[in-house]
Amino acid sequence: MLLRPLVRLLLRNHVPYRTFADIAKRVYVDVATEEFGIPGRKQSKSRVSVITGLSRKEVLRLRRLPVQSDLGALDRYNRAARVIAGWVRDRRFGDESGQPTDLPFEGGTVCFRELVKKYSGDAPARAVLDELVRVGVVERTPDGRIQLLERSFIPKTGEIDKIGILGVDAADLIGTIGHNILRPETPFFQRKVSYDNLPAEALPELKKLAGEQAQTLLEHLDRWMSERDRDVNPQVSGTGRVRAGVGIYYFQEDHRGENER
Repeated sequence: MLLRPLVRLLLRNHVPYRTFADIAKRVYVDVATEEFGIPGRKQSKSRVSVITGLSRKEVLRLRRLPVQSDLGALDRYNRAARVIAGWVRDRRFGDESGQPTDLPFEGGTVCFRELVKKYSGDAPARAVLDELVRVGVVERTPDGRIQLLERSFIPKTGEIDKIGILGVDAADLIGTIGHNILRPETPFFQRKVSYDNLPAEALPELKKLAGEQAQTLLEHLDRWMSERDRDVNPQVSGTGRVRAGVGIYYFQEDHRGENER
């Protein structure tokens, strides 16, 4: 169940098994090295070999490969999401009805450059705009202003961009499930509702209802968290640095009985 949709996505994007296997082996070695060591002792390749089932020679080879990081993609995702969220909720960047207004790139206190400065730190405004245009979340109007097309960061340019979000969102969901298995006494919220005999005609209304109510909830939570986030409000006090959030997703598929599998 877990691997089937992932493999379907990989095959659709021409990622062969060997490539996936090499990536998986590297992740096995990295996680075993970083998270399954003996306190006070350096993690040896022999112990990593025992934990992962890979040979010591293979562990050594994988450790010598250049380090690959998803932090760049995650940072771009977070910055873009923060800019869009600020555009949606901050009344300074909205019209009289509270909807996000079209913004000039620069000039005055209500412009795209000021929006990026407030909600994306030191990221260059031009780079953020280029990324949002590239993925189809904003567009230029005939008079040169910038128009928001989506109230959340959902790339429209193809599956490769969406795969980047898959890596972030799926990791969060699996992390929550893992926490709930290991620490049932302090569970994270994890719920879903589903039925397996809905008529196809009901789905458009369900998707619309789910989208509207989920968006309202997420925007409410976004306002609450932004007031307490020290990147947005540096004056907020407190200790530590914790990443937390809530994710909502819609799913559907044709039902298959056991005899159809």
